[in-house]
This record gives sequence, structure tokens and C-alpha cells, in this order.
Amino acid sequence: MPMAIFDVPLARLRERGSIKWRRFDADVLPLFVAEMDADLAAPIAERLQRAIALGDTGYPEVPEYQAAMADFAGWMWGWDLDPAHAKLATDVMTGMREAVVAASEPGDAIVLNPPIYPPFRAISAGRRTVEVPLVDDRLDLARLEVAFAVERPSVYLLCSPHNPNGTIHTLEELTAVADLAARYGVTVIADEIHAPLAGAAHTPYLTVPGAANAYLVTSASKSWNLAALKAGLVIGAPADLARLSPTMSDGASYFGVLAHTAALREGRDWLAGAREEIAANKVFLAEEIARKLPQLSYTPSEGTYLAWLDCTPLGLADPGAHFHEVGRVRFNLGREFAPETTQFVRINTATSQAILGEAVDRMVRSLGA
Repeated sequence: MPMAIFDVPLARLRERGSIKWRRFDADVLPLFVAEMDADLAAPIAERLQRAIALGDTGYPEVPEYQAAMADFAGWMWGWDLDPAHAKLATDVMTGMREAVVAASEPGDAIVLNPPIYPPFRAISAGRRTVEVPLVDDRLDLARLEVAFAVERPSVYLLCSPHNPNGTIHTLEELTAVADLAARYGVTVIADEIHAPLAGAAHTPYLTVPGAANAYLVTSASKSWNLAALKAGLVIGAPADLARLSPTMSDGASYFGVLAHTAALREGRDWLAGAREEIAANKVFLAEEIARKLPQLSYTPSEGTYLAWLDCTPLGLADPGAHFHEVGRVRFNLGREFAPETTQFVRINTATSQAILGEAVDRMVRSLGA
């Protein structure tokens, strides 16, 4: 029986030199940054090895990544995407920043929905951020309309699926967003990097009725663990793409293009397996928490491999810091996503159940320390 995707031994994981395994002391169990504890999908590794064997280490030229994304989008979402409507970017956050620059001026208002992935604030530098918090993990459409009407933003940054809580926005919600954006002249910039893992439950923003004047920014990075292999795509109408910097594509790595293309075309079985294991891991985490930390409650989210856990009942001033300093297990701290979510931690479930179980055990032991 083949080894499960996320059953990579801890000793081998600790040989890695990436952020997850080098940022903190060696005795800390890391479940923070969105890196998967998985080996590279075989089709991706084979494509890169073939390029190395050929000495094929130059610049990207053929739009194969764009064509692969269009093929994947048609297969997964029934989206008839024209590859010519996708432009290379270094990665998703760089592409979003380029879209912000194209769609707004310094000092303009930009709307976002906390708790939110922290780089959303960084790419809004020089602009005025307007926050419309989620309510019960969903978009607050009434307050979003007030923000659009009163603040007159140039841009709305949409995280879809939402990070950190894993919400998958419904077609009805996204249709309402598109209607508001059209009514108030707001450019929607949608980060859909987690979309492949969400599968058919996800609705690409640009397929929503009425969606226009928008950019969809995505890559295969999160779903196939390719952060080291830089390549993203900004998708939009030709007139909108023409507003982007002509140098935006220069930072994309050729190896990134090869890897992401192989993932989208040949890594679909691997993706399906990863989705199944992540769903099982979320259930396992919920059961471990219910059994060992009954003060807390975790309901598995639909999207992403990230668990958003409210630790308020524990009575800790800063749960994430406590678990790190006392329990020697590191999650993302809630305050990184919004000042009002200090009591939350974000847990990466793209790992083995053995590591998830050990993480919960360390949380429990820290409370008795």
C-alpha cells in the first residue's frame, strides 16, 4: 500500500531548510506557515528532473502555464478561460500588488475583510485600508455596501477561499459582491491561490454573473506545495491586463512555470489524494481537540488546509505565544490576522496525523506546566 501523501517522517522533515523548519528552535513543532509536509508530486519532480538533464535552465517563453490553467479551470469548474487572458507574475502576492498599483492611486481606499492573510495589508501600502470584518466567518454584505458607498474605495481585496478560516464563498455571495462592485465602480482583486484544493465547491470570481473590472490572481503553489518555484498568474480582461506593468512577468521562474504546468496537467490525482487526506486530518484534529481539550471546539472548514481555532475558553492572554513558549508547538498567532483575534491560532493540517496528535498533546501539556 503506498505511503500517504502527508506521512513524511518528522526526522526527514527536519532536514528541510525552508521557513517552516528553520524559523524556530529545533525542539519546536511547526504548524504555522502554509507549507505542506509532503514530498513533491511525481509528475512535477519528473518534469524538473528532465529540464535539469537537458540543461534547460533559461527564461520562460511558451505560454504553457496559461494553457494549463485554462485546461484545469475547464476540467474543475467548467470555466471556459482564454489563456490569452492570463499573464505571468512572480507569485500571487506580487501579482496582487501589481493589480493594486494598476487599479488605484496612493491614498485611495482599499477594502479588506479581517481576519485576513497578513500580506493583504502589506500590498495595500500607500493606500488607506477600510476593514469590513467577517461575521460568523462569512462576508458581511450589508457593511460591505456601506463601505463602498461611504469610503468610495478603488479596490476590494477578496480572499477566496478565505484565509485563515477556510470559508468558501457561495455563488450568491459573490454575485452580490459583483453587483456592489459594478454599482460603486470598485475593482475586485481576488486571491484564489487555495482554490484548487477547494475543488468544485469553489466559484472562480470571474465566472460570476456581472463580474467585470476585476483581476483573479492564482497559482498552483498552495495546492501542490510549490512556493520555492515562483510563478503566478493574473487573469482578467485584456483591457485590464493592459493596465498592469509590462515588467510584471519578468520575475516568474522558468522552473516555476514548468512545475506549475505539470501540477495543473498531470498532478490531478495527487491533488485528489491530498484533498482526501486533508479532509480526514481536519476530522482527526476536531476529534483530538474534543477528546483532549474539551474546553475548545473546532468545526472543520470547507476550504484550505488551515484550521482556525478559538482558544478563548482557555483564559490565556495570548494562546499562540503560550503554546510556542511553553508547549513548544508553533501555530500562526491570531493577532497576525486581526487585532481582535488574539485568542485564535491558525493550524496547518497538511501534515501527518501523528504530528497533529503530538501538537494537541503539547497544547495539553502546556496548560499543566
